Amino acid sequence: MYSMRSRRKVAATAVDGYDSGEKSEQLLLSSAICNGEDLGPFVRKAFASGKPETLLQLLRYFARSKESEIEQVCKAHYQDFILAVDDLRSLLSDVDSLKSSLSDFNSRLQFVAGPLLSSLDSFVEAQNVSSNVDTALKSVTTCIKVIELCLRANRHLSKGSFYMALKCLDSIENEFLDKTPSSTLKRMLERKIPEIRFHIEREVNKEFSDWLVEIRAVSRNLGQLAIGEASAARQREEDLRIKQRQSEEHSRFSSRDFVYALQEDDDENDGYEGNSGLLGFDLAPLYRAYHIHQTLALEDHFKQYYFENRKLQLTSDFQVSSMTPFLESHQTFFAQIAGFFIVENKVLRTGGGLISKMDVENLWETAVTKMCSVLDDQFSRMQTANHLLLIKDYVSLFGVALRQVGYPVDSLLYVLSKHRDKYHELLLSDCRKKIAEALAADKFEQMLMRKEYEYMMNVLAFHIQTSDIVPAFPYVAPFSSTVPDCCRIVRSFIEDSVSFMSYCGQMDFYDVVKKYLDQLLSEVLDGALLKLINSSVHGVSQAMQVAANIAVLERACDFFFRHAALLSGIPLRTAERSRTQFPLNKSRDAAGDILSGMLKTKVDGLMTLIENVNWMTDEPSQAGNEYVNEIIIYLETLVSTAQQILPTQVLKRVLQDVLSHISMKIVETLLGDSVKRINLNSITGVDVDVQLLESFADNLAPLFSEEGDKIQLKNALAESRQLINLLLSNHPENYMNPVIRERSYNALDYRKVVKISEKLRDPSDRLFGSFGNRGAKLNPKNKSLDALIKRLKDVS
Repeated sequence: MYSMRSRRKVAATAVDGYDSGEKSEQLLLSSAICNGEDLGPFVRKAFASGKPETLLQLLRYFARSKESEIEQVCKAHYQDFILAVDDLRSLLSDVDSLKSSLSDFNSRLQFVAGPLLSSLDSFVEAQNVSSNVDTALKSVTTCIKVIELCLRANRHLSKGSFYMALKCLDSIENEFLDKTPSSTLKRMLERKIPEIRFHIEREVNKEFSDWLVEIRAVSRNLGQLAIGEASAARQREEDLRIKQRQSEEHSRFSSRDFVYALQEDDDENDGYEGNSGLLGFDLAPLYRAYHIHQTLALEDHFKQYYFENRKLQLTSDFQVSSMTPFLESHQTFFAQIAGFFIVENKVLRTGGGLISKMDVENLWETAVTKMCSVLDDQFSRMQTANHLLLIKDYVSLFGVALRQVGYPVDSLLYVLSKHRDKYHELLLSDCRKKIAEALAADKFEQMLMRKEYEYMMNVLAFHIQTSDIVPAFPYVAPFSSTVPDCCRIVRSFIEDSVSFMSYCGQMDFYDVVKKYLDQLLSEVLDGALLKLINSSVHGVSQAMQVAANIAVLERACDFFFRHAALLSGIPLRTAERSRTQFPLNKSRDAAGDILSGMLKTKVDGLMTLIENVNWMTDEPSQAGNEYVNEIIIYLETLVSTAQQILPTQVLKRVLQDVLSHISMKIVETLLGDSVKRINLNSITGVDVDVQLLESFADNLAPLFSEEGDKIQLKNALAESRQLINLLLSNHPENYMNPVIRERSYNALDYRKVVKISEKLRDPSDRLFGSFGNRGAKLNPKNKSLDALIKRLKDVS
């Protein structure tokens, strides 16, 4: 076989008959064609210039030029071409033999490969079918799994297990939705999954809305339960304190000590939570809704929705009905708020971030502000102390219940303590009315007690007994019924005052209670007794009974302050150190004054009998004058009656005033113008009168345990006794000795001594004339009196 010669490139030759521009263009076109370059630019240029014919002419000219060239080439290689044709002819026979051999081989190959090709086609077809079946099985398996998840989601939906239903939807969407081979099933899932999620969200919101309605009613019951638990705990604490006080009382009389310790229940804080099932305090719907919204990627939305709804509920709880008195609705008002915040505290601790601590604190601050405003407004309107106390007690229990779960309640306690003055003003006003009624109902009769329980209730209960021995019954008390009535009123005042001051944030409030107790005793009770004395006491027996009542109340005042100290939780020694003077001073003094005044008036009536005394008698009276006998009989009768009801100190003071008055009246009678002259015999008779009075005072000695009381009673007659002693003395001039005068005559007024001494002297020996012309016949008695009178006049 001959080798092929390579074709050489021929350069374009110049063409005659064209101008130089067309020649250059023809050369370029020829060069491009010879070199196999793209002729597009030439064509576009020709059409752009509007001369396609020129291009066609150039192409025809190029073709004619190449024909001649081809012809020349053919002529040049003619011999080689002949040789090649000969070679081809020689090869033709070889090709024919090869062709027949190939035909034989092809026939045999077709015969052998035909069955194989048929089997191969069957195999390929089976393989395709198998592949299709495998694909179909995979698709069916996927569809079955999707349908099973759909069925499971439907079952969860029918059971209300929304979270599990959502998990099934998430599994379908994340694992199978893109792999689902069925376009119909895929379109159905793409349409139904959002619908199911919306349905779940709607159902959960409905369930949450029902829970919001239900939890409001549950909150009221929960708040009442929590406040009830606080009340029970407080009652247990009070019982233990009572036992402690009783043990302190017993320890005064016994060597054994009884000790009681205050204990707190371990489950006190969560007592109401333990009963949450009974109250329906179920947070599962809330947490389920929160969990579902978390799964739906709506967590923030649900948090906001929950907070806004609960805030609206709290705002609604703040509403106070103007149609219902606050006294009737305050328990519901505070129980609702207490339950609300107990629920929120539980949600804060177990809700997994559903509500923040800051949100709860803001709600609590809003609630406290509103409650303080409501309390201020309601307290300012109330005019009954008991109503304030009832609301205060409930609010303090509310504070205890909320403090146990961590809420600060100092602002509420401050509002309560801020109204203590108004409360005590109302309480004092109530006590003033009760005391006035008790005093108005008093019949000024000693109280009769027929049974022991009456004695315990009216005497022992206020520690006003005079002996630890229980008397025989029936028992006639030295006081009237007004005493235990007033004691009960004061004791109730103390207990109410302590009850109001307790649990108001102030630990040591005894000083406050004592201040108001002093005000009750010194202003209200003392003022009422003073008014009673000035307006209703018209006889000695009534005055005596009032004085006896006040003396008993004086003992009761010790009990009042001790009782206030015990209830306030301070030691008795502290209370005793802070005791002031007796708070019923005015009424006590007034009662003593009016009794003394009445007795003095009675004595004045009996003293008129002194006018019957013969001051110039020849014989001294040995049995006393008539007036003193009548007075002693009256005083003895008085003492026999008074000692049954009047305390010895009161009786001593009254008798001292009366005896002092009698002594003064005797001296005034001697000084009076009705007595012109007196002699020693009449003075001796007056001395017997004074001795009888002194004997009367000595006979009262068994009534007084202290020797000083006996001396004071006898000293009430000091003026008359010293005057009689001076007038009967053999040396009356000793009166001028300061030492003797201070020791024996300190109760005498020298002016009275002068005047009475002048009445005792003999008229012929008077010293009103010249002292230098005195006669020698003056008796020694007159001489001493003359000397005494002269020196007293010189001093004056």
